Amino acid sequence: MVIDYALPPRCPACGIIVADDRQFCLDCWQSLEFLDGPACASCSIPLPAAVAGDDLQCGACLAKVPPFDGAPAAVAYGPAARTVALRLKYGRRLGHARLMARLMARPLARLTGEGDALLVPIPLHRWRLWSRGFNQAALVADELTRLTGTPHDHHLLLRARATASLRGKSRRERETIVAGAFALAGDAKAKAVGRHLILIDDVHASGATLRAAAKALRRSGAARVSALSWARVVPDALMTSNIFDFASLDSDIRDQMMTG
Repeated sequence: MVIDYALPPRCPACGIIVADDRQFCLDCWQSLEFLDGPACASCSIPLPAAVAGDDLQCGACLAKVPPFDGAPAAVAYGPAARTVALRLKYGRRLGHARLMARLMARPLARLTGEGDALLVPIPLHRWRLWSRGFNQAALVADELTRLTGTPHDHHLLLRARATASLRGKSRRERETIVAGAFALAGDAKAKAVGRHLILIDDVHASGATLRAAAKALRRSGAARVSALSWARVVPDALMTSNIFDFASLDSDIRDQMMTG
Protein backbone atom coordinates (compact mmCIF):
# COMPACT_ATOMS: atom_id res chain seq x y z
CA MET A 1 0.00 0.00 0.00
CA VAL A 2 1.08 3.59 -0.65
CA ILE A 3 0.80 4.45 3.05
CA ASP A 4 3.44 1.81 3.84
CA TYR A 5 5.94 3.85 1.81
CA ALA A 6 4.78 7.18 3.22
CA LEU A 7 4.79 5.93 6.82
CA PRO A 8 7.13 2.95 7.01
CA PRO A 9 7.21 0.96 10.29
CA ARG A 10 9.73 2.22 12.81
CA CYS A 11 11.40 0.77 15.86
CA PRO A 12 9.21 1.70 18.86
CA ALA A 13 12.31 2.56 20.90
CA CYS A 14 14.72 4.45 18.63
CA GLY A 15 12.54 5.26 15.61
CA ILE A 16 14.65 3.83 12.79
CA ILE A 17 12.84 2.06 9.93
CA VAL A 18 12.26 -1.67 10.52
CA ALA A 19 10.62 -4.48 8.56
CA ASP A 20 7.29 -4.76 10.43
CA ASP A 21 5.05 -2.77 12.75
CA ARG A 22 5.79 -2.95 16.48
CA GLN A 23 9.16 -4.59 15.84
CA PHE A 24 12.38 -3.52 17.55
CA CYS A 25 15.53 -2.92 15.56
CA LEU A 26 18.36 -5.36 16.28
CA ASP A 27 20.25 -2.98 18.58
CA CYS A 28 17.19 -2.14 20.71
CA TRP A 29 16.12 -5.79 20.84
CA GLN A 30 19.56 -6.84 22.05
CA SER A 31 19.52 -4.09 24.68
CA LEU A 32 16.42 -5.53 26.38
CA GLU A 33 17.09 -7.47 29.59
CA PHE A 34 14.47 -10.20 29.79
CA LEU A 35 13.61 -11.11 33.39
CA ASP A 36 13.10 -14.84 33.01
CA GLY A 37 15.84 -16.16 35.31
CA PRO A 38 15.86 -17.11 39.01
CA ALA A 39 13.89 -14.67 41.14
CA CYS A 40 12.46 -14.11 44.61
CA ALA A 41 9.43 -16.35 45.11
CA SER A 42 7.49 -13.51 46.72
CA CYS A 43 8.27 -10.30 44.81
CA SER A 44 10.03 -11.71 41.69
CA ILE A 45 13.09 -9.47 42.04
CA PRO A 46 15.85 -11.15 39.97
CA LEU A 47 18.34 -13.31 41.87
CA PRO A 48 20.89 -14.11 39.14
CA ALA A 49 23.29 -15.98 41.44
CA ALA A 50 20.58 -18.36 42.64
CA VAL A 51 19.94 -21.82 41.20
CA ALA A 52 16.82 -21.97 39.04
CA GLY A 53 13.98 -23.71 40.82
CA ASP A 54 15.04 -22.74 44.31
CA ASP A 55 12.20 -21.34 46.42
CA LEU A 56 14.24 -18.33 47.48
CA GLN A 57 13.26 -14.99 48.92
CA CYS A 58 15.10 -11.69 48.89
CA GLY A 59 16.07 -9.95 52.12
CA ALA A 60 13.25 -7.42 51.86
CA CYS A 61 10.57 -10.11 51.58
CA LEU A 62 12.09 -12.08 54.44
CA ALA A 63 11.85 -8.94 56.57
CA LYS A 64 8.31 -8.07 55.45
CA VAL A 65 6.14 -10.36 53.35
CA PRO A 66 4.64 -8.44 50.39
CA PRO A 67 0.88 -8.49 49.75
CA PHE A 68 1.27 -10.29 46.42
CA ASP A 69 2.29 -13.81 45.37
CA GLY A 70 4.89 -12.84 42.82
CA ALA A 71 5.31 -9.70 40.72
CA PRO A 72 7.15 -10.59 37.49
CA ALA A 73 7.90 -8.20 34.65
CA ALA A 74 8.75 -8.88 31.03
CA VAL A 75 11.95 -6.80 30.93
CA ALA A 76 14.24 -4.72 33.11
CA TYR A 77 13.66 -0.98 32.94
CA GLY A 78 16.23 0.43 30.53
CA PRO A 79 16.42 2.96 27.67
CA ALA A 80 14.37 0.93 25.17
CA ALA A 81 11.77 -0.30 27.69
CA ARG A 82 11.45 3.20 29.15
CA THR A 83 10.87 4.80 25.74
CA VAL A 84 8.15 2.30 24.84
CA ALA A 85 6.34 2.91 28.15
CA LEU A 86 6.59 6.70 27.92
CA ARG A 87 5.46 6.83 24.29
CA LEU A 88 2.38 4.82 25.22
CA LYS A 89 1.62 6.81 28.38
CA TYR A 90 2.37 10.34 27.21
CA GLY A 91 2.86 10.08 23.45
CA ARG A 92 -0.45 8.34 22.76
CA ARG A 93 1.26 5.53 20.83
CA LEU A 94 -1.60 3.20 21.73
CA GLY A 95 -0.27 0.43 19.52
CA HIS A 96 2.63 0.03 21.94
CA ALA A 97 0.20 -1.68 24.34
CA ARG A 98 0.08 -4.62 21.92
CA LEU A 99 3.88 -4.79 21.74
CA MET A 100 4.16 -4.75 25.54
CA ALA A 101 1.46 -7.38 25.94
CA ARG A 102 3.17 -9.67 23.44
CA LEU A 103 6.31 -9.79 25.59
CA MET A 104 4.30 -9.96 28.84
CA ALA A 105 2.39 -13.02 27.65
CA ARG A 106 5.21 -15.39 28.59
CA PRO A 107 5.48 -14.39 32.27
CA LEU A 108 1.67 -14.28 32.37
CA ALA A 109 1.57 -17.92 31.25
CA ARG A 110 3.78 -18.84 34.20
CA LEU A 111 1.42 -17.02 36.57
CA THR A 112 -1.74 -18.59 35.17
CA GLY A 113 -0.52 -22.17 35.23
CA GLU A 114 -2.94 -22.95 38.05
CA GLY A 115 -6.23 -21.41 39.13
CA ASP A 116 -8.94 -19.24 37.63
CA ALA A 117 -7.07 -16.04 36.72
CA LEU A 118 -8.50 -12.57 36.21
CA LEU A 119 -6.48 -9.56 35.01
CA VAL A 120 -7.04 -6.35 36.99
CA PRO A 121 -5.38 -3.22 35.53
CA ILE A 122 -4.16 -0.58 37.98
CA PRO A 123 -6.93 2.04 37.78
CA LEU A 124 -6.51 5.77 37.25
CA HIS A 125 -8.45 8.34 39.22
CA ARG A 126 -11.35 9.67 37.16
CA TRP A 127 -9.70 13.10 36.80
CA ARG A 128 -6.45 11.57 35.54
CA LEU A 129 -8.39 9.34 33.17
CA TRP A 130 -10.35 12.34 31.89
CA SER A 131 -7.19 14.38 31.25
CA ARG A 132 -5.22 11.56 29.61
CA GLY A 133 -8.12 9.97 27.77
CA PHE A 134 -7.10 6.37 28.42
CA ASN A 135 -5.57 4.07 31.03
CA GLN A 136 -2.38 2.51 29.67
CA ALA A 137 -2.63 -0.45 32.07
CA ALA A 138 -6.16 -1.16 30.87
CA LEU A 139 -4.99 -1.11 27.23
CA VAL A 140 -2.27 -3.63 28.04
CA ALA A 141 -4.79 -5.82 29.90
CA ASP A 142 -7.08 -5.72 26.85
CA GLU A 143 -4.25 -6.91 24.62
CA LEU A 144 -3.24 -9.66 27.06
CA THR A 145 -6.82 -10.94 27.01
CA ARG A 146 -6.81 -10.87 23.22
CA LEU A 147 -3.50 -12.75 23.05
CA THR A 148 -3.99 -15.29 25.83
CA GLY A 149 -7.71 -15.53 26.50
CA THR A 150 -7.23 -14.65 30.18
CA PRO A 151 -10.21 -12.43 31.08
CA HIS A 152 -9.89 -8.96 32.53
CA ASP A 153 -12.05 -6.70 34.64
CA HIS A 154 -11.49 -2.94 34.42
CA HIS A 155 -13.90 -2.12 37.23
CA LEU A 156 -13.07 -4.58 40.00
CA LEU A 157 -10.56 -2.17 41.58
CA LEU A 158 -11.23 1.56 41.93
CA ARG A 159 -8.99 4.55 42.50
CA ALA A 160 -10.70 5.91 45.60
CA ARG A 161 -8.81 9.19 45.64
CA ALA A 162 -6.38 11.17 43.54
CA THR A 163 -2.74 10.93 44.61
CA ALA A 164 0.27 13.18 44.16
CA SER A 165 3.09 12.21 41.83
CA LEU A 166 5.54 9.71 43.33
CA ARG A 167 8.48 11.08 41.35
CA GLY A 168 11.40 12.04 43.57
CA LYS A 169 9.76 10.80 46.77
CA SER A 170 11.38 8.50 49.31
CA ARG A 171 10.07 5.01 49.93
CA ARG A 172 8.27 6.06 53.10
CA GLU A 173 6.71 9.07 51.34
CA ARG A 174 5.52 6.86 48.47
CA GLU A 175 3.91 4.40 50.85
CA THR A 176 2.12 7.25 52.63
CA ILE A 177 0.87 8.82 49.39
CA VAL A 178 -0.74 5.64 48.05
CA ALA A 179 -2.02 4.29 51.37
CA GLY A 180 -5.77 3.81 51.06
CA ALA A 181 -5.81 5.03 47.46
CA PHE A 182 -7.58 1.90 46.16
CA ALA A 183 -10.95 0.38 46.96
CA LEU A 184 -13.00 -2.58 45.78
CA ALA A 185 -16.06 -2.16 43.60
CA GLY A 186 -19.37 -3.08 45.20
CA ASP A 187 -19.57 -6.42 43.37
CA ALA A 188 -15.85 -7.22 43.61
CA LYS A 189 -16.17 -10.03 46.15
CA ALA A 190 -18.74 -11.87 44.07
CA LYS A 191 -16.39 -11.71 41.07
CA ALA A 192 -13.10 -12.38 42.85
CA VAL A 193 -13.69 -14.95 45.58
CA GLY A 194 -11.49 -18.00 45.07
CA ARG A 195 -9.82 -16.60 41.94
CA HIS A 196 -6.25 -15.61 41.10
CA LEU A 197 -6.23 -11.83 40.60
CA ILE A 198 -3.31 -10.45 38.57
CA LEU A 199 -2.65 -6.71 38.71
CA ILE A 200 -1.45 -5.25 35.40
CA ASP A 201 0.77 -2.15 35.20
CA ASP A 202 3.28 -0.65 32.81
CA VAL A 203 6.28 0.02 35.08
CA HIS A 204 7.17 -1.48 38.46
CA ALA A 205 9.40 1.17 40.04
CA SER A 206 9.28 1.29 43.84
CA GLY A 207 6.34 -1.10 44.02
CA ALA A 208 4.38 1.21 46.35
CA THR A 209 1.41 1.43 43.98
CA LEU A 210 1.30 -2.32 43.35
CA ARG A 211 1.50 -3.08 47.07
CA ALA A 212 -1.32 -0.66 47.89
CA ALA A 213 -3.50 -2.13 45.12
CA ALA A 214 -2.68 -5.71 46.17
CA LYS A 215 -3.67 -4.95 49.77
CA ALA A 216 -7.08 -3.80 48.53
CA LEU A 217 -7.51 -6.90 46.38
CA ARG A 218 -6.65 -9.14 49.34
CA ARG A 219 -9.92 -8.05 50.91
CA SER A 220 -11.91 -9.49 47.99
CA GLY A 221 -11.61 -13.13 49.03
CA ALA A 222 -9.28 -13.95 46.14
CA ALA A 223 -7.28 -17.15 46.45
CA ARG A 224 -4.13 -15.42 45.19
CA VAL A 225 -3.03 -11.91 44.22
CA SER A 226 -0.09 -11.36 41.86
CA ALA A 227 1.20 -8.48 39.74
CA LEU A 228 2.58 -8.32 36.20
CA SER A 229 4.37 -5.36 34.62
CA TRP A 230 5.97 -4.50 31.31
CA ALA A 231 9.23 -3.26 32.87
CA ARG A 232 10.75 -3.40 36.32
CA VAL A 233 13.42 -1.07 37.63
CA VAL A 234 16.19 -3.33 38.91
CA PRO A 235 19.31 -2.15 40.77
CA ASP A 236 22.48 -2.60 38.71
CA ALA A 237 23.98 -4.94 41.32
CA LEU A 238 21.23 -7.48 40.66
CA MET A 239 21.82 -7.56 36.94
CA THR A 240 25.57 -8.07 37.40
CA SER A 241 25.02 -11.12 39.64
CA ASN A 242 27.01 -9.61 42.51
CA ILE A 243 25.42 -11.33 45.50
CA PHE A 244 27.46 -9.31 47.98
CA ASP A 245 25.97 -6.12 46.56
CA PHE A 246 22.36 -7.18 46.19
CA ALA A 247 21.99 -9.23 49.36
CA SER A 248 21.72 -5.99 51.34
CA LEU A 249 19.39 -4.23 48.91
CA ASP A 250 15.69 -3.73 49.42
CA SER A 251 13.47 -4.82 46.52
CA ASP A 252 12.69 -1.13 46.09
CA ILE A 253 15.21 0.97 44.19
CA ARG A 254 17.16 4.07 44.97
CA ASP A 255 15.24 7.29 44.63
CA GLN A 256 17.32 8.62 41.75
CA MET A 257 16.29 5.61 39.66
CA MET A 258 12.58 6.16 40.27
CA THR A 259 10.28 7.14 37.44
CA GLY A 260 7.19 8.04 39.39
